[in-house]
Amino acid sequence: MSTAADTTTTDGAALRAPLDRPAERSTEPSSPPAPTRSRYLSWLLAAAIVAAALNLRPVVTSLGPLLDQVRSGLGMSAAAAGLLTALPSLCFAVFGIAAPALARRIGPISVVAAGMGAISVGLLARAFTGSTAFFLLLTAVALAGVAVSNVLLPVVIKRYFPDRVGPMIGLYSMALSVGTSAAAAAAVPLTAALGGSWRLGLGIWGLLGAAALVLWLVTALLRRERTAGGPAGQATRLPILRSRTAWALAAFFGLQSTSAYAAMGWLPKIYQDAGVSEGASGVLLALVMVISVPASFVLPNLAVRRGDQRIFVVVLGLCGIAGYTGLALAAGTASWLWACLVGLSMCAFPLALTMIGLRARTPGGVTQLSAFAQSVGYLISFPGPFLVGSLYQSTGGWYLPLGFLALLLVPQMAVGLRAAMARHIEDEARPAAA
Repeated sequence: MSTAADTTTTDGAALRAPLDRPAERSTEPSSPPAPTRSRYLSWLLAAAIVAAALNLRPVVTSLGPLLDQVRSGLGMSAAAAGLLTALPSLCFAVFGIAAPALARRIGPISVVAAGMGAISVGLLARAFTGSTAFFLLLTAVALAGVAVSNVLLPVVIKRYFPDRVGPMIGLYSMALSVGTSAAAAAAVPLTAALGGSWRLGLGIWGLLGAAALVLWLVTALLRRERTAGGPAGQATRLPILRSRTAWALAAFFGLQSTSAYAAMGWLPKIYQDAGVSEGASGVLLALVMVISVPASFVLPNLAVRRGDQRIFVVVLGLCGIAGYTGLALAAGTASWLWACLVGLSMCAFPLALTMIGLRARTPGGVTQLSAFAQSVGYLISFPGPFLVGSLYQSTGGWYLPLGFLALLLVPQMAVGLRAAMARHIEDEARPAAA
């Protein structure tokens, strides 16, 4: 599969070209100011990427601290609550796979703009439904917007910032962590400030999505992307199933997603069952995310400078094992320490994004690898949060669920070591057409 990226970036020289190719081709008399326009468009796109990243996790993390209130207000069963925590992985797998086709048709920037619209509508509408079924459906709408944005934001970065992949992935990951932690920390106090209504406490995050939507619409209008198609678009299509690196990266992405979404969905409950207050549990979840903010910016830059990223895979995995073990044995003691260790282990996400950008040579390759790794990865992770909830319900404690999460980090490190090797999918999966 190819995207709009393929029409502007087909070889190594194109990757080193200026960011705004249409301006370069302009023959209008006003062409001398083009470099300035290109610079402004680059800053606008960078701001839009940050705004999008801020919106990719509040749909999940704003819900965790308020889950009991939502269940009570909607009469939601424990099984439905378990499905709700597993829904992100399912939606990311199902909708993420469609992102490359949509990008070929209307361009990745336009697709991300549509994703921001879906996030806004889903978050605002679900806050006012009285039905569990509609709450799940509208959550899925918002998650569909997150899914396509998840896949295409690394592609946008590779296409428009080819010489700054590491810093831009770091900026994107840091903004994502800020949005994640802010939603977790503010969910309870914001709800209290709005009169105690969980509906307003959840719905207000839709306004953040609306602000991002405006930025992406302006960006899409000014850039006027060209879309790929026809023979040229087919030339770079890769049989990605032949790539062992792609499979290893998909497995790594799936296993780290299992831990991340299980933690984001259940960590407040784990702390509350250990005697921590509802408000403090939200703050501890926020701490998990805050820890990853500086690390998410620094890690991609460090990873890009190395030939491979295996050392990071191992260190992050060991942090997660220590964190989940501490939560199982003494969640109410040194609570901040376990939160910090789990937060560090979640930096496997920006590491995975960085490796997606490094394991392919062109934006077209990144598009295919991003869609494959994220869709297959999220499909792998789908049963994880639901299984954690089922283990908790059947045992009445967190020893077995947390032991399960700690154990999963072993195969995560194993496949991560393979995915982190300095290889390119183009060398393993030869193009189907030339």
